[in-house]
Amino acid sequence: MRVANFGGDEVVYSYDESQIIILPVPYDATSTYIRGADRGPAAILDASPALEFYDIETGSEVHKRGIHTLPPLEAGDDPAVLTDAVYKAVSGIFADKRFPVVIGGNHTVSIGAFRAASEAFDRLTILQLDAHSDLRPAYEGSHLNHACAAARAREHAPLVQVGIRSMAAEELPYVDRERIFYAHELWADKSLYGKVLSLLTENVYITVDLDVFDPSVMPSTGTPEPGGPDYHELMAFLRNVMRERNVVGFDVVELCPSGTNKAPDFMAAKVIYQMLSYRFS
Repeated sequence: MRVANFGGDEVVYSYDESQIIILPVPYDATSTYIRGADRGPAAILDASPALEFYDIETGSEVHKRGIHTLPPLEAGDDPAVLTDAVYKAVSGIFADKRFPVVIGGNHTVSIGAFRAASEAFDRLTILQLDAHSDLRPAYEGSHLNHACAAARAREHAPLVQVGIRSMAAEELPYVDRERIFYAHELWADKSLYGKVLSLLTENVYITVDLDVFDPSVMPSTGTPEPGGPDYHELMAFLRNVMRERNVVGFDVVELCPSGTNKAPDFMAAKVIYQMLSYRFS
């Protein structure tokens, strides 16, 4: 049975009484390797009732802020139509003074949210957690391919990239060496997470491509890349970001669910709830 809202029967709030709005976007048309990211939002929602809604780390129950899940945003295969639909939906959430959480789908779904956040907030930085730099101006004939997400983000706000460990030579001219933090550097020097924080402006929008995590803990992604940080390392960093900056919204994308291993689905749901616990505790 499909779960319609994040948290299942334990987390049932109307839009009007909710501070947090979940927007599922089941989109996969621009994927280039393992397909199935369009099934990611449903897999996360299906796993979410298994969460315990008291968070030990923050001593909070963030769902009491109200979490409302919108119907899945279906906009066909055209990435331009899709990104415009996400932009309009997220802009509406911001206009209502609520906190958006976009669940993908592949990384194309984030592009509309970048534009919406940049228009809603001054002094915004986009923080990208990802295994891949995604800096191609265009890929496979589209400037809205998932491999171009960071290139599009930079058109709307300053960008800081964390966890990167895969890129093409053609992307090198677009790299800002002061604002990209490679996974091997972070592994060797954890103090670099503090430098990341120092680069973030007052307002921050976070985009989390789940392949930023090492595939030993998150194997269910469209393009798994070895050598990434583990759960505790990244979540500790995100907790510091939430403490020190005004995080205005975030997305979690690129879950490509497995038919046999449900642990990554649960982990993706946990990442979302943990990030919300950090943000609102």
